Amino acid sequence: MPRSTRDADVSHDLRQAIHRTGYYPEVVTDGVFSAAGGEEVVSYFVHHETTFDHEEVRRHLTALLLTPTRLVIAHTDEHPGDDMLPEPYTSTTTEAVTLTSIRTVVVTRMVANPTAGVAPPAEAVLTIGWGGVGRIDLEPAACSDPSCDADHGYTGTLAGDDYTLRVSAAAEGADAVGGLLAFADALSARTRG
Repeated sequence: MPRSTRDADVSHDLRQAIHRTGYYPEVVTDGVFSAAGGEEVVSYFVHHETTFDHEEVRRHLTALLLTPTRLVIAHTDEHPGDDMLPEPYTSTTTEAVTLTSIRTVVVTRMVANPTAGVAPPAEAVLTIGWGGVGRIDLEPAACSDPSCDADHGYTGTLAGDDYTLRVSAAAEGADAVGGLLAFADALSARTRG
């Protein structure tokens, strides 16, 4: 559920979008707005999904918020009781990243049957990098001599992989794909250097 307005705080719309999911709206709203720290909400995207964990079905909600100075990512999960908390519970994890820290905003759009012309994307993937998480993929280095048995060390790549969200029209609907793309546009506009 996207919304972006240049001149108005869209907090009310965000609250309504969270409430429409029916997924612990008071708990999610409390966590999301606490992380926003009183800042105006410029744009948002709410993604509610079902996950499968062994024999259990669980729900998960992600809220992305854009404020004038920060990107806020909030995840809320539900859990069955455990040794520490015997009753079912939720956990909300939030991360706030200054917009000046964001290094990359990568958007991938998948369009079905491109020979038919321009069509709304069937899927979209948003990847945001700010250097908080990096992934190193290493493999043994080799030379072109097939008889060489020397140790050539390692070769590999270092990639930023802070946050990725994929939305599909088949699973979440075309509005969700459009909403993620609108949020990505708003984020890109505020992070250009």
